Amino acid sequence: MLKLVRTNSKHSGFVNLVTQLNNYLKTVDGEEHEFYMQYNGIDVLKQVVVAYLENTPVACGAFKPFDDRKVEIKRMYTVPNYRGEQLATKVLTELETWAKELKFESCILETGKRQVEAVGFYKKNNYQIIENFGPYIGVDNSICFEKELGYEKG
Repeated sequence: MLKLVRTNSKHSGFVNLVTQLNNYLKTVDGEEHEFYMQYNGIDVLKQVVVAYLENTPVACGAFKPFDDRKVEIKRMYTVPNYRGEQLATKVLTELETWAKELKFESCILETGKRQVEAVGFYKKNNYQIIENFGPYIGVDNSICFEKELGYEKG
């Protein structure tokens, strides 16, 4: 049975999954890996979701405030043996719900163009391609997305 846990970056299941993610990205990103890693530290992540199947952490994601209106989705990962089971969508939906509860209006994120599965995943989850933001401006391999959460500040 799937269990989603809201936690923070100190959670051991999250730390383990991020280690696996970093090892995967090292091969995908190649020479650009160190550039991306400088923006992927987990110490600043206070909103983390870990998905468990039968007490085993199998997927994760997180967000951090980008500004007073947006959060940036970070460190999305699903263990390869569990891909195709909609776990990433469930983690992402939980992150979006949490962001909305905290009164944020949209989610933004960056992924690499070489991560074809990730690009397709975000499009499938109604994320729209936007101009690259922040440190990703002018980075050819980066593709950025945004999704409005439907929360109106009043």
